[in-house]
Amino acid sequence: MSRSDQPAGIVSLEAANTERISTDAVRAALAEDDRAKRRPPLTWTGGLDLGLLIIRLTLGGVFLVHGIGIVFGRLNGPGIEGFARGLSGLGYRETNLLAWVTGVTELAGAVLLIFGLFTPLAAAALLGIVINSILVKYSVGFFVQPDNPSGYELDVLLGGMAAGLLFAGPGRIALDKGTTWFRRPLLSGTVCLVLGVVAAVLIYLFLRR
Repeated sequence: MSRSDQPAGIVSLEAANTERISTDAVRAALAEDDRAKRRPPLTWTGGLDLGLLIIRLTLGGVFLVHGIGIVFGRLNGPGIEGFARGLSGLGYRETNLLAWVTGVTELAGAVLLIFGLFTPLAAAALLGIVINSILVKYSVGFFVQPDNPSGYELDVLLGGMAAGLLFAGPGRIALDKGTTWFRRPLLSGTVCLVLGVVAAVLIYLFLRR
């Protein structure tokens, strides 16, 4: 039976059902659109700022204590002479100069990280130190154990934190806020990463016996 041959009541009922379905579909689409508009946008939050501040303070604090131990011999640190002897035992040359460079770099990089100033450069400098440490320790194994206290797992952790700050930036609780490298962390992070890695590799290749 064709549609034209159906009774008028059946045709009207089908038309009403079709209209009702179309109306329900429109209402559902409008409701979903309204819910989407009420959802908070994916934006930078205060939690991210706080998290990056904690990472900066932790990483900067570790290197600050280490740098004080190298340069001033405080906090049970080896001092310049002790650190230079340690570098000599690891096969490095020009150990006094290298000890000063390492200690001052750690101090300066740590302070800059804590305040969130020139963050990409500070993170890259500390990353370069960590890379050298990993290269030296690589042959002894990854894990720090009672019979292997020279494992490099802590170095990987510190290096990962520094590399993360290179690309994430310092967050808004920082003196870098509003700077070019703050607004373009990927570009500045990439440039500083290359500088840090190249410096670390050159020191490892040319200042070791």
